[in-house]
Amino acid sequence: MGVLREIFGPSKEEVWTRVSNEIEANFVDGGFFRGDKIIAKVKEWVITLDTYTVSDGKTSTTFTRMRAPYVNKDGFTFKIYRKGLFSNLGKLFGLQDIEVGFSELDEEFIIKGNNTEKVTKLFSNSKIRELIQLQRDISLEVKDDEGWFGTEFPQGVDELYFQVYGIIKDVDRLKNLYYLFAEILNQLCVIDSAYENNPNVTLK
Repeated sequence: MGVLREIFGPSKEEVWTRVSNEIEANFVDGGFFRGDKIIAKVKEWVITLDTYTVSDGKTSTTFTRMRAPYVNKDGFTFKIYRKGLFSNLGKLFGLQDIEVGFSELDEEFIIKGNNTEKVTKLFSNSKIRELIQLQRDISLEVKDDEGWFGTEFPQGVDELYFQVYGIIKDVDRLKNLYYLFAEILNQLCVIDSAYENNPNVTLK
């Protein structure tokens, strides 16, 4: 075990257990079939960190994701991800990049939303901008549901949703991701786009 740890670094279980302890969350050992997860709370919101795998029969791809259902007060949605090779393709299909007036985001990220004013107000929070920049890979958005195989949300409930390829085993990165979720959920209340009450949704 010592040799393997030296080659591959600490295990996911080791890292995630440490993270859950440091943010005062619960580490849930899901076993071989269900997978481990971290369940944390911010005020009345429940934030869940886990992984899932997609297979096409030949290859499998694992993603790390973080999710937090909340009561969406006005239907506001947004998405942010780092600019890359295919970033500009979105504009060809009518998806407009919203510039928020902060160069550290406008130059490095694609930001979309259904309300330009609220997108700008959301990212006017300097702590949110700082925490986003600490994520070397990021795809973060508001989703109205998780599709056929995920959780269906009641009317008025949406989900703050993050995912990236691979399994994150970086303690600081995972903690910063949790802090980012907490800051965004609070800022959504500040801009009058979320309620603080628990939506009482159980994620699959």
